Amino acid sequence: MRKVVAIISVLITGFLTYYFFVKSYDYLITIKAKTSVGTVNQSIKLWNGNLDSATLLTQNTLNNLTQQITINDSIHLYDWNIKSLNDSSSVINVYIKDINNSFFNKITMPFGHTNFEKRVTRTVIDFSNKLTEHLSKIKVRVQGIASTPQTYCAYVSMTGLQIEKARGMMKNYTFLSNFLYEGHVEMNGTPFIEISRWNKEKDSINYNFCFPIIKSDSLPKHHLISYKQQESVKALKATYNGNYITSDRAWYALLEHAERNAIKVSETPIEVFYNNPNFGGDELQWNAEIFMPLIDQE
Repeated sequence: MRKVVAIISVLITGFLTYYFFVKSYDYLITIKAKTSVGTVNQSIKLWNGNLDSATLLTQNTLNNLTQQITINDSIHLYDWNIKSLNDSSSVINVYIKDINNSFFNKITMPFGHTNFEKRVTRTVIDFSNKLTEHLSKIKVRVQGIASTPQTYCAYVSMTGLQIEKARGMMKNYTFLSNFLYEGHVEMNGTPFIEISRWNKEKDSINYNFCFPIIKSDSLPKHHLISYKQQESVKALKATYNGNYITSDRAWYALLEHAERNAIKVSETPIEVFYNNPNFGGDELQWNAEIFMPLIDQE
């Protein structure tokens, strides 16, 4: 009997030591999302930017972000861990800690629903609702291996954040199309964007906004416009429907598909657009083809 009591005492002591002093969070909320890790990552950042007194502290990988939300005199840390389940779904574990009241929370939460628990649950539900709303406005489908279009093109080079990509395209669409029209340049297809550098940690890109044209010996000159031959390459392809601001959701879907199927790709996506955002309309009818070039072109 003494042995049993001793073992139980050790187990209880060990549990209490872990619960109060080792466990790094106060509360865990788990949700599922029918989308890629990258889309969840970007959605957290967008949602965070619309919150009062919220700051993103760190991003170790696409799968992990740490967020701080200040409410009155409380500072809450949200540690977001996102795991891909398959090509179309992810699980999100949110580990939450109240910096100033962690010990108190751990004492009171086993005995009922505390204000802290209710507050952080509402916060995570708010994010989940915003994510669901976003997903209802886009469609991403991975198609498989294909070839990118081959064409001669006129292009403008730009740098900026991923979320600014569509704005840059709209800004230069009229400029580039009018310049080519006035220079009597014959068009040869729909515009596309070529990403030359993608910093996933900072969400920044270097890219070329390109208009396919027929090559000639008398192309007009402009200090902001360059010309080049765009060769066709093998790539992993997806189709995207929705506002072009968030067409990068297809990039993440392609990266996950490539990783899951051991396909080596270059993280320099190409987007071919079939609608002009300046004309508006039903965004779910906007269509784009997204290509992630293969490293092995054999």
